[in-house]
Amino acid sequence: MSNERTSTPDAGPPDSGEAAVTPVSVGTPPTPGRQASSPPLGEVPPPDDQNAEERVVQELAEVQKESTRLRDQLLRTAADFDNFRKRSRRDAEDAQRRGRESAVKDLLPVFDNLERATLHADSAPDAKSVADGLRIVLKQFLDTLEKMGIRRVATVGTAFDPSVHEAIQHVDSTEPAGMIVTEVQPGYAMGDHLLRAALVIVSKGKQDEQTH
Repeated sequence: MSNERTSTPDAGPPDSGEAAVTPVSVGTPPTPGRQASSPPLGEVPPPDDQNAEERVVQELAEVQKESTRLRDQLLRTAADFDNFRKRSRRDAEDAQRRGRESAVKDLLPVFDNLERATLHADSAPDAKSVADGLRIVLKQFLDTLEKMGIRRVATVGTAFDPSVHEAIQHVDSTEPAGMIVTEVQPGYAMGDHLLRAALVIVSKGKQDEQTH
């Protein structure tokens, strides 16, 4: 028996035509401290991105809803203001009309008596009776104005007041300077509001007082 040893040939170097394959660990976690990149287009985004997108859509819908509500409220406010303006104008016009109607109704009896006095003037026995009738009508007119809150501005015998009087002439007079001696046209006031200034003639004082 021969002592032959069966030897296994040594593995030689790899064939130069075959590339070396680097082993890849499956399921290796990412390196700590590095964030995963965004998923490629077409892939489903992670749950956190989906929630963020849903929140943005929901907030946008709420903003649009609030904008619509505010717009409707603004339109209603504008319509209410326009109606209020028209109603206020109608109320003011109605108040003016009622005021004129009330004034005319109060003055109609005065005009009625004045018309009667004019019709009977020709058949009156004398001028005195006509004058007496006219004085009665005048008093009725002044009483009616007083009931309406309208007063006649005092003139003769009072001091000239430029706020209610308008002087059309200054004359020498025995009255002290600045006193009203003649009323040319009466003035009227309603409360503190002057309706018409009285036209008056004002005294310049005595002649000898002016020379001194």
